[in-house]
Amino acid sequence: MSNKKMGLTTKIFIGLIIGLIVGLILNKMGPSYFRDTILVNGIFELVGRIFLNGIRMMVVPLVFISLANGAASMSDIKKLGRVGSKTMAFYLITTAVAITIAIILASVVNPGVGLDMSSLVKTEPTIAESKPLVKVITDMVPTNPVAAMAAGEMLQIIVFALLFGTGLAAIGKKVQPVIDILDQLNDLMMKMVSIVMLLAPYGVFCLIAKTFSGLGFAAMAPLAKYMLCVLGALAIHAGLTYTGMLVAFTKLNPITFFKKFSPAMSVAFSTASSGATLPVTLEVVEEKLGVNKAISSFTIPLGATINMDGTAIMQGAATIFIAQVYGIDLGLNAILTVILTATLASVGTAGVPGVGLIMLSMVLQAVGLPIEGIALIIGIDRILDMARTAINITGDAVCTLIIAKSEGELNEAIYNAEVEEKSIA
Repeated sequence: MSNKKMGLTTKIFIGLIIGLIVGLILNKMGPSYFRDTILVNGIFELVGRIFLNGIRMMVVPLVFISLANGAASMSDIKKLGRVGSKTMAFYLITTAVAITIAIILASVVNPGVGLDMSSLVKTEPTIAESKPLVKVITDMVPTNPVAAMAAGEMLQIIVFALLFGTGLAAIGKKVQPVIDILDQLNDLMMKMVSIVMLLAPYGVFCLIAKTFSGLGFAAMAPLAKYMLCVLGALAIHAGLTYTGMLVAFTKLNPITFFKKFSPAMSVAFSTASSGATLPVTLEVVEEKLGVNKAISSFTIPLGATINMDGTAIMQGAATIFIAQVYGIDLGLNAILTVILTATLASVGTAGVPGVGLIMLSMVLQAVGLPIEGIALIIGIDRILDMARTAINITGDAVCTLIIAKSEGELNEAIYNAEVEEKSIA
C-alpha cells in the first residue's frame, strides 16, 4: 500500500539521495575492477545512458506535435480579438523576461564555476561563435523540415510546427480530423513522456552515483548555488515582474492577490503540474478574484499551455550552469538563441511533470551544449519543478486579472471582499 502511495517525485528524490551517498562512498574507495568496470562504467553507465537516450528520443516529436497542437487550438483568438493578442503578448514577453532574469542572475552567481566536468565527456563540446545574428534568424526558417527534424535543428522545428498548427487553425472545420489526430498524438506523447519518466528514479540514481564517484564532495557547493540561483530568479520574477505588472496595469493590491491565490499555488507546488491545477486555478480566479468566466475560460487554459515562465527560468539558469561546468563560454548569439528557443518552446510545453527536462535538452541541443549535464541537476530539478509550477500558474492569474481589468470584466468588489471582511472583524 505504501509503495502505491509513493509518488514519482519522492522516488526520484530517494534515488538522488542514495545515488549521492553511493557516489561519495565509491569516490573514497580506491580504484578497482568492481568499482570502475562493473559499477561506474558498467551498470551506472548503462542505465544512465538508456534514460538520457529516452529523453533525447522524445524531444523532436514532442516539440513538433505539442507546438503544432497548441497553435491549431488557438482559433479562439479570432473570436476574442483583442483578448487573444493581449494574452499572447503577455505570456511571450514575461517568458522572455523570466529567462533573461535567470541568465543574468546565473552569470553573476556563477553556480558552475569551480566544478570541472569536461574530463567526463568523451568529445569536447564547442559553441559556434562567428554566426551573425541575421543568419541565426534566417536559419530559423527550414528549407527542408524533414531534414531539420532528422538533424534536431530545434529552432527550425519550432517555426515549422507553429506554421503547421497556424495553417490548421486558419482552415478550421475542413481539417478538423487532422486537428483531432494531432490532439490524440499529443495525448500519446504525454503518455510516452510519463512512461520514460518511470525510469527516472533509477536513471537519477545511476547518473548521480556515476557523477559523484568521480567528483566527490566538489560538486556539492555548485549544486547548492544552482538551486539557490533558480529559486532566487523565481522569487525575483514573482516579486518584481508579476507584482509590478499587477500594480501598474490594474492598481490592485498584490498582497490581496497572493493571499487569495495561495490555495492554487499550494496545489501547483504539490502536484508540479499546471494542467492538474487548472480546475483550482479557474475556481480561485473566478470566485475569489472576481474575473468574468468569459475571460478566465480563455486565458487560464491558454496559460497552462503556453505560459511557462518558471520552466524558462530553470532552462536559463541550467544552461549557464552546464556551460560553466564544462568550461564553455556562451557568446551573445548563443545566449540570444537560448532566450528565443526557450520562449518559443514554451508555447507548446505541456503542463505535466518531467516535460521541463525534455525541453531543457532541446535548449542544450540548440546551442551545442552536452546533454550529459542534465545528470547533475535532474534530481534537484524535481524539487525545483514544484516551485516553478507555482510561478507558472501565478503568471496565468496575473495575466487574467490584467486582461479582465482592461476589458471591464473584473469585479473588484469580489477581489477585495474577503480582505474587507477580515479588516471589519
